[in-house]
Amino acid sequence: MAALAVLTLLTAACGGPSPSPTQSATTAGRYPWHTGIVSTTFWVGEIFDPNAADGSQVMSTYDSQWMQSYGGCDGVVTNGCKTEARTQAKGFAPTSMTPKENPFYLDLPYDDINDPTAFAERASVIPWANDPGFAGNAQNRSFSYMKNQWVRIRMGNRECYGQIEDAGPGQYHDKDYVFGSNDARPANKKFNGAGMDVSPALNGCLGFSELDGESDKVDWQFVPRDQVPAGPWLKVVTVSQVK
Repeated sequence: MAALAVLTLLTAACGGPSPSPTQSATTAGRYPWHTGIVSTTFWVGEIFDPNAADGSQVMSTYDSQWMQSYGGCDGVVTNGCKTEARTQAKGFAPTSMTPKENPFYLDLPYDDINDPTAFAERASVIPWANDPGFAGNAQNRSFSYMKNQWVRIRMGNRECYGQIEDAGPGQYHDKDYVFGSNDARPANKKFNGAGMDVSPALNGCLGFSELDGESDKVDWQFVPRDQVPAGPWLKVVTVSQVK
């Protein structure tokens, strides 16, 4: 995508006055804001701890062949799969491959498929579980209420959008933080208390200070698909379910 086109899309997405993260869910949207949340960066194909059960992003909690589904390493292959800086001029896309799924992805600490606590309570905890297209799947282990859901993320004067494609960091049924309306802090204590991981595309779009750090903080809220504005995050939209 040409630089001018991307700039136009981002301007359209961020143009005009934005509702404050302190506004109520009623005035700012259906779902409440979560503010000042530490976010780290992860990417498809990353292996950050080969000895940990959740230390590889070759697979995700929702896709046992995530790297294959995505189309390869979401970065550069140099002694493994490494991250890279993303630029607006290239739509924040990876430079060495063409993603088959949305490069604007993230995780939140609620695994509604593999975590037994989350699976047991998900139909009563996840706000959209009884909406059309979701209702009736409470016992369906091939269907995730979380996978592919959209999230609005802000850092400073930047606003970007992404889809949930994994669970974490560090916790997997943190319902008070993920779905609560009182801006609770994440239960996770690892990685500087991070409550979200974002992809390299979101890292670049939001203007994180580091490619792979633990100091950037964001505000976020769930957002229905029909409220996602035009932007590079809609160039490829992930629709696949649990694999």
